[in-house]
Amino acid sequence: MDKINRINPILEILRTSPRRVNKILLQKEGGRRPAGEIVALAKAAHIPYLFVPKVALDKLSAYHQGVVALIAPKEFASLDEILNPGGAPSSSETVKASGPPPNPFLLLLDEIEDPQNLGAILRSAECAGVDGVVLPERRSAGLTEAVYEVSAGALEHLKVARVPNLVQTMERLKERGIWLVGAESGGEGGYWEFDYTQPVGLILGSEGKGLRPLVRKTCDKVLSIPMRGRVNSLNVASAASVFLFEVVRQRTRNDNP
Repeated sequence: MDKINRINPILEILRTSPRRVNKILLQKEGGRRPAGEIVALAKAAHIPYLFVPKVALDKLSAYHQGVVALIAPKEFASLDEILNPGGAPSSSETVKASGPPPNPFLLLLDEIEDPQNLGAILRSAECAGVDGVVLPERRSAGLTEAVYEVSAGALEHLKVARVPNLVQTMERLKERGIWLVGAESGGEGGYWEFDYTQPVGLILGSEGKGLRPLVRKTCDKVLSIPMRGRVNSLNVASAASVFLFEVVRQRTRNDNP
């Protein structure tokens, strides 16, 4: 069972997925002001809650904010569920025949192993309106409580799929008419030099190695963020935000000429 120990993520999961919450423990002495809202939401969803001494919460989490929620782990979505938001088809054959939803916007992460980075990326992805996130099964951070808390509850609103082979998934997306743009230093142009108003998937690589060679080769385009300072690269979560919100900028401009 997972734990959440920050107030805002707890409020978010109570509002959006209360059935995942098994129990809430609140600090008995000098609790924080949002405790009343947490209790009200718990009551409405018939979730058990209990006021306990601070020392009991300290044993569960050293960095709690006066409350700890015990939750069931978030389930991964399938790729079919991301590509067919109206309802996942019963077979891959149906997926190929049905065509993608209008103008999909996907994010594929190639071996992001740091939970802090993954959580920050997921927060930006949700804010940017990404339709789904794809992670490889191996060498990727899981959807842990640390990821959930860094995402500030954004994870609860995202569909995240885990696939056995990222390159094969990329090939499948290309067959569906989705353009794949890799983000890496030394790319073929600047991050803005692509038409993101069409169906697109952004691919970001690991913190140290970037995109793996075959992943890079499978991209339709590899673009980069120009560096003008003495440090020659951005943290992957920062780079993700730059690319994600260029998509938002272009699509917003397209919607509001």
